[in-house]
Amino acid sequence: MSENFPTPEMLPRHDYLTRVMHWTIVLAFAFAACSGLALFHPALFFLANLTGGGPWSALLHPFAGLFMAAVFARFALPLWADNRLEPRDRQWLGQIEDVLAGREDRLPEVGKYNAGQKLLYLLMVACMALLVLTGFLIWRRYFSGYFPITAVRLALVCHAVAAFALVAGVIVHIAAAAWVRGSLGAMMRGKVTLGWAYKHHRAWFREMLRSGSGR
Repeated sequence: MSENFPTPEMLPRHDYLTRVMHWTIVLAFAFAACSGLALFHPALFFLANLTGGGPWSALLHPFAGLFMAAVFARFALPLWADNRLEPRDRQWLGQIEDVLAGREDRLPEVGKYNAGQKLLYLLMVACMALLVLTGFLIWRRYFSGYFPITAVRLALVCHAVAAFALVAGVIVHIAAAAWVRGSLGAMMRGKVTLGWAYKHHRAWFREMLRSGSGR
Protein backbone atom coordinates (compact mmCIF):
# COMPACT_ATOMS: atom_id res chain seq x y z
CA MET A 1 0.00 0.00 0.00
CA SER A 2 1.28 3.43 -0.84
CA GLU A 3 2.28 5.80 1.94
CA ASN A 4 0.31 8.61 0.29
CA PHE A 5 -3.30 8.31 -0.75
CA PRO A 6 -4.71 10.23 -3.72
CA THR A 7 -8.00 10.72 -1.87
CA PRO A 8 -8.99 13.81 0.14
CA GLU A 9 -10.88 11.65 2.66
CA MET A 10 -10.10 12.24 6.31
CA LEU A 11 -10.20 10.16 9.46
CA PRO A 12 -11.67 11.58 12.68
CA ARG A 13 -8.98 11.65 15.40
CA HIS A 14 -10.11 14.07 18.12
CA ASP A 15 -13.75 14.96 18.77
CA TYR A 16 -14.91 18.49 19.52
CA LEU A 17 -15.06 18.08 23.32
CA THR A 18 -11.56 16.60 23.44
CA ARG A 19 -10.17 19.54 21.48
CA VAL A 20 -11.94 22.10 23.67
CA MET A 21 -10.60 20.44 26.82
CA HIS A 22 -7.09 20.22 25.36
CA TRP A 23 -6.90 23.94 24.62
CA THR A 24 -8.53 24.79 27.94
CA ILE A 25 -5.78 22.80 29.67
CA VAL A 26 -3.19 24.67 27.61
CA LEU A 27 -4.49 28.04 28.82
CA ALA A 28 -4.77 26.91 32.44
CA PHE A 29 -1.29 25.39 32.29
CA ALA A 30 0.18 28.62 30.91
CA PHE A 31 -1.29 30.61 33.80
CA ALA A 32 -0.34 28.05 36.46
CA ALA A 33 3.19 27.65 35.09
CA CYS A 34 3.91 31.38 34.82
CA SER A 35 2.47 32.19 38.24
CA GLY A 36 4.14 29.19 39.86
CA LEU A 37 7.56 29.94 38.41
CA ALA A 38 7.21 33.59 39.44
CA LEU A 39 6.61 32.47 43.02
CA PHE A 40 9.36 29.85 42.91
CA HIS A 41 12.39 32.15 42.54
CA PRO A 42 12.99 35.93 42.45
CA ALA A 43 14.85 35.60 39.13
CA LEU A 44 11.59 34.39 37.56
CA PHE A 45 9.33 36.94 39.21
CA PHE A 46 9.04 38.88 35.94
CA LEU A 47 6.61 36.16 34.81
CA ALA A 48 4.13 37.55 37.32
CA ASN A 49 3.62 40.41 34.87
CA LEU A 50 1.78 37.89 32.69
CA THR A 51 -0.56 36.80 35.48
CA GLY A 52 -1.62 40.08 37.05
CA GLY A 53 1.31 40.78 39.36
CA GLY A 54 2.65 39.15 42.51
CA PRO A 55 -0.44 39.26 44.78
CA TRP A 56 -2.78 38.01 42.05
CA SER A 57 -0.32 35.27 41.06
CA ALA A 58 -0.10 34.05 44.66
CA LEU A 59 -3.87 34.17 45.09
CA LEU A 60 -4.93 32.58 41.80
CA HIS A 61 -2.15 30.02 41.27
CA PRO A 62 -3.76 27.29 43.44
CA PHE A 63 -7.18 27.80 41.87
CA ALA A 64 -5.70 27.71 38.35
CA GLY A 65 -3.90 24.50 39.26
CA LEU A 66 -7.06 22.86 40.57
CA PHE A 67 -9.01 23.95 37.51
CA MET A 68 -6.29 22.56 35.23
CA ALA A 69 -6.21 19.25 37.14
CA ALA A 70 -10.00 18.89 37.03
CA VAL A 71 -10.20 19.47 33.27
CA PHE A 72 -7.17 17.23 32.73
CA ALA A 73 -8.81 14.40 34.69
CA ARG A 74 -11.89 14.63 32.47
CA PHE A 75 -9.65 14.79 29.41
CA ALA A 76 -7.31 11.94 30.36
CA LEU A 77 -9.72 9.35 31.75
CA PRO A 78 -11.30 8.33 28.40
CA LEU A 79 -7.78 8.01 26.92
CA TRP A 80 -6.52 5.55 29.53
CA ALA A 81 -7.23 2.40 27.49
CA ASP A 82 -5.48 3.77 24.40
CA ASN A 83 -2.38 4.65 26.44
CA ARG A 84 -1.66 1.28 28.03
CA LEU A 85 1.83 0.07 27.21
CA GLU A 86 2.03 -3.01 24.98
CA PRO A 87 4.87 -5.31 23.83
CA ARG A 88 5.12 -3.44 20.53
CA ASP A 89 5.75 -0.24 22.49
CA ARG A 90 8.95 -1.72 23.97
CA GLN A 91 10.07 -2.62 20.47
CA TRP A 92 9.26 0.94 19.31
CA LEU A 93 11.37 2.39 22.13
CA GLY A 94 14.18 -0.04 21.34
CA GLN A 95 14.30 1.36 17.81
CA ILE A 96 14.46 5.00 18.88
CA GLU A 97 17.14 5.70 16.26
CA ASP A 98 14.69 4.71 13.51
CA VAL A 99 12.05 6.90 15.17
CA LEU A 100 14.28 9.96 15.19
CA ALA A 101 15.45 9.30 11.64
CA GLY A 102 11.86 9.00 10.38
CA ARG A 103 12.31 5.38 9.22
CA GLU A 104 8.77 4.44 10.24
CA ASP A 105 8.63 1.57 7.77
CA ARG A 106 11.04 -0.30 10.07
CA LEU A 107 8.96 0.24 13.20
CA PRO A 108 6.15 -1.94 14.55
CA GLU A 109 2.69 -0.78 13.58
CA VAL A 110 1.50 1.86 16.04
CA GLY A 111 -1.99 2.21 17.50
CA LYS A 112 -3.70 5.53 18.18
CA TYR A 113 -0.71 6.64 20.28
CA ASN A 114 2.94 5.60 20.02
CA ALA A 115 5.14 4.65 22.97
CA GLY A 116 6.52 8.16 23.34
CA GLN A 117 3.04 9.62 23.56
CA LYS A 118 2.01 6.97 26.07
CA LEU A 119 4.99 7.65 28.33
CA LEU A 120 4.26 11.37 28.16
CA TYR A 121 0.63 10.68 29.05
CA LEU A 122 1.66 8.60 32.09
CA LEU A 123 4.17 11.28 33.14
CA MET A 124 1.49 13.97 32.99
CA VAL A 125 -0.99 11.87 34.96
CA ALA A 126 1.60 11.20 37.68
CA CYS A 127 2.76 14.83 37.82
CA MET A 128 -0.77 16.19 37.92
CA ALA A 129 -1.74 13.86 40.78
CA LEU A 130 1.41 14.77 42.74
CA LEU A 131 0.88 18.49 42.16
CA VAL A 132 -2.67 18.34 43.48
CA LEU A 133 -1.69 16.29 46.55
CA THR A 134 1.29 18.44 47.49
CA GLY A 135 -0.54 21.60 46.54
CA PHE A 136 -3.03 21.11 49.33
CA LEU A 137 -0.24 20.62 51.87
CA ILE A 138 1.50 23.88 50.92
CA TRP A 139 -1.66 25.98 50.43
CA ARG A 140 -0.96 28.36 53.31
CA ARG A 141 -4.27 30.20 53.23
CA TYR A 142 -6.37 27.11 53.89
CA PHE A 143 -4.54 23.84 54.57
CA SER A 144 -0.82 24.03 55.39
CA GLY A 145 -1.49 24.96 59.04
CA TYR A 146 -2.94 21.50 59.65
CA PHE A 147 0.32 19.70 58.77
CA PRO A 148 3.75 19.50 60.47
CA ILE A 149 6.29 21.93 59.05
CA THR A 150 8.49 19.01 57.95
CA ALA A 151 5.65 17.60 55.85
CA VAL A 152 4.98 21.03 54.33
CA ARG A 153 8.65 21.49 53.40
CA LEU A 154 8.83 18.02 51.85
CA ALA A 155 5.62 18.70 49.95
CA LEU A 156 7.08 21.96 48.65
CA VAL A 157 10.12 20.14 47.24
CA CYS A 158 7.96 17.42 45.66
CA HIS A 159 5.63 20.07 44.22
CA ALA A 160 8.56 21.86 42.58
CA VAL A 161 10.00 18.62 41.16
CA ALA A 162 6.62 17.57 39.75
CA ALA A 163 6.08 21.03 38.28
CA PHE A 164 9.42 21.06 36.49
CA ALA A 165 8.83 17.52 35.21
CA LEU A 166 5.44 18.60 33.88
CA VAL A 167 6.92 21.69 32.21
CA ALA A 168 9.63 19.53 30.62
CA GLY A 169 6.98 17.09 29.41
CA VAL A 170 4.94 19.88 27.87
CA ILE A 171 8.03 21.21 26.08
CA VAL A 172 8.66 17.72 24.65
CA HIS A 173 4.99 17.53 23.65
CA ILE A 174 5.18 20.85 21.80
CA ALA A 175 8.42 19.86 20.07
CA ALA A 176 6.98 16.52 18.95
CA ALA A 177 3.81 18.19 17.64
CA ALA A 178 5.95 20.59 15.62
CA TRP A 179 8.23 17.78 14.41
CA VAL A 180 5.44 15.53 13.11
CA ARG A 181 3.63 17.53 10.46
CA GLY A 182 -0.13 17.28 10.75
CA SER A 183 -0.22 16.70 14.51
CA LEU A 184 -1.15 20.28 15.37
CA GLY A 185 -3.74 20.36 12.61
CA ALA A 186 -5.31 17.21 14.05
CA MET A 187 -5.87 18.95 17.37
CA MET A 188 -7.19 22.05 15.61
CA ARG A 189 -9.54 20.42 13.10
CA GLY A 190 -10.04 17.00 14.69
CA LYS A 191 -9.19 15.08 11.52
CA VAL A 192 -6.15 13.66 9.73
CA THR A 193 -5.56 12.51 6.20
CA LEU A 194 -5.55 8.81 5.40
CA GLY A 195 -1.89 9.11 4.39
CA TRP A 196 -0.93 10.66 7.74
CA ALA A 197 -2.76 7.96 9.67
CA TYR A 198 -1.23 5.17 7.58
CA LYS A 199 2.29 6.53 7.95
CA HIS A 200 2.33 7.40 11.65
CA HIS A 201 -0.33 5.18 13.29
CA ARG A 202 -0.82 2.26 10.94
CA ALA A 203 -2.50 -0.13 13.39
CA TRP A 204 -4.99 2.59 14.35
CA PHE A 205 -5.52 3.31 10.64
CA ARG A 206 -6.48 -0.33 10.02
CA GLU A 207 -8.79 -0.35 13.05
CA MET A 208 -10.57 2.76 11.83
CA LEU A 209 -11.08 1.32 8.36
CA ARG A 210 -12.40 -1.95 9.80
CA SER A 211 -14.86 0.01 11.93
CA GLY A 212 -16.02 1.99 8.90
CA SER A 213 -14.77 5.36 10.16
CA GLY A 214 -12.66 5.85 7.06
CA ARG A 215 -15.41 5.00 4.61
